[in-house]
Amino acid sequence: MDSPATTIPASRSLRSRWNTLAEHLERGVGHSFLALVCRVSIAAIFFQSGRTKVDGFLTITEGTYELFRTEYKLPLVPPEIAAHMSASVETFVPIFLVLGLCTRLSAAVLLGMTTIIEVFVYPDAWPTHLSWAAILLYLIGRGAGRWSLDQVLRIR
Repeated sequence: MDSPATTIPASRSLRSRWNTLAEHLERGVGHSFLALVCRVSIAAIFFQSGRTKVDGFLTITEGTYELFRTEYKLPLVPPEIAAHMSASVETFVPIFLVLGLCTRLSAAVLLGMTTIIEVFVYPDAWPTHLSWAAILLYLIGRGAGRWSLDQVLRIR
């Protein structure tokens, strides 16, 4: 049977190797890479949703108006205005995110939209909305990273 003296160095060695691996991963998967992946992934979700609401560039479809009249009913906002606002936000804000332009503001706008969707439209979809919120909160808190127009323009 091993004495405690022989097992402690082995556990320290394992911990030391694990910590070395973690340090390499932290350097290899840094903030700029994570921010880029977050920006592109959340932008794709919203942009694709926006494309389903329009025909051509920004011509709102009749089906979209009907969804905002029935399923997506929002308090205080007429369905026609809500449909245009939604399609516009889902078209342009994701482009800003992919470019890394005004990233914190863009992410905050989409977080607001996510909150509205969660509260007023699909409250049972909270696991999906929570995952979107996590990505958006990361971008709000940490910014776009080095590979962005925010960096080029020195926008924090």
